[in-house]
Amino acid sequence: MLDAARAAPPDAALFSYARLLRSGDKVAAAAALKRIGNGPFDFVAGLLDAWATFDAGGDALAKLNDGRSNPVARRYVAENRALLLIAGGHADQGAVAIQALLGTDRASLDLRFNAAQLLTAKGRSDIAEALLAGNDSALAGLRRTIGDGVAPSAAFGASRLFTRLAADLSEGDPTPIVISLTRAALRLDPENDRARILLAQALVRGGGGERALATLDEIGPTSPYRETALQTRIAILNAQGDATAALAAATALSQRKEAVSADAVRVGDLLVAAERFDEAARAYELAIRRAGVAPSWTLYLQLGGALDEAGRWPEARRALERAVALAPDSPVALNYLGYARLEHGEDAAASIALLERASALRPDDSSITDSLGWAYFRRGDVGMALPMLERAARGEPANPTINEHLGDAYWSVGRRYEARYAWQAASVVAEGEDGARLAGKIANGIRTAR
Repeated sequence: MLDAARAAPPDAALFSYARLLRSGDKVAAAAALKRIGNGPFDFVAGLLDAWATFDAGGDALAKLNDGRSNPVARRYVAENRALLLIAGGHADQGAVAIQALLGTDRASLDLRFNAAQLLTAKGRSDIAEALLAGNDSALAGLRRTIGDGVAPSAAFGASRLFTRLAADLSEGDPTPIVISLTRAALRLDPENDRARILLAQALVRGGGGERALATLDEIGPTSPYRETALQTRIAILNAQGDATAALAAATALSQRKEAVSADAVRVGDLLVAAERFDEAARAYELAIRRAGVAPSWTLYLQLGGALDEAGRWPEARRALERAVALAPDSPVALNYLGYARLEHGEDAAASIALLERASALRPDDSSITDSLGWAYFRRGDVGMALPMLERAARGEPANPTINEHLGDAYWSVGRRYEARYAWQAASVVAEGEDGARLAGKIANGIRTAR
């Protein structure tokens, strides 16, 4: 009705095209394609036309030439050129083109799988397996579930194109457009579970949490995106405030026979958020064991943080020292260990040395600048501390810890008004015991530097 009244938004033309293409009405689909070409998605029209030409037995690649000069379209043109090469029987040439486009981002993973589906359907599972080779759990899941692949068609090309566009637009959170694109992609290919994942994420951003969960339920156990669906469900439950259900779902994933290190980390993160630090530490220890012979330093950092919060400092220190040993040039690991040692009253000189290394590696990091400034303050060197704490507060004006440190430093040099101003800034976002402590400082000041 909106189309007929010429009142539909631009993205509605994409959905109309999907509906008409699926129904087989080629004349009406061509008219919808013309409307797309006259709108803001004009570069998409050329790509859709190429896939329609492929379906009609024409020279699909020739249709891509006009879009190559458009910088927005260039990447899309290159990806679809590679897929059309495979679709047209030029598997080796298409695979080379695919390899030239691959990186480590999510779009590259999608491109790998789309190409592998076409290659498998074309009888070139050898190239498909090479494209999906690797130790990454996502690649392993795609390899297991590729089946007989998917035959090339205009519907395949349009569905994957809409999904690709939706994935890119999701970064800016234009929820209605993403919903239109993913609905259109699913209209063309009801088995396109990558589009279903993006649709669920868009729905929850738009306040449709229950609809998002129902959408994820449509992804069956044999889908290549089943694992992503399970993980997305946990994230949605947690975002909706149902931490109990999120933790139960994450625990169930981590208890599976095929569970990996990341599954245990997810449980640990949820337990930390629930302030169940001893249990979180056990989850991170499990993650380290599952990681095998080369666990990441970040696992030891997470373990050390949980142990520290649980009041088990000697164990926490060992874990944090292990993190620094594995990543001696990591500003994050150096900062965490240095600050924690300082807070636990250990060797101030050694702590400052760690923090100075962290600051030298990342001089513009406000949190690290605060840690080093606070260390100087604790040592009694207010002249060195105060400029650093002021710089940290300018970098992160909403950070309660930084503002509290700055307030303490101001108070120590008699700048009482500025001290209370900094504490007040900290109290705006502080909670629980932190808020009560800051209220006491604002009212009564402090007798000595902490």
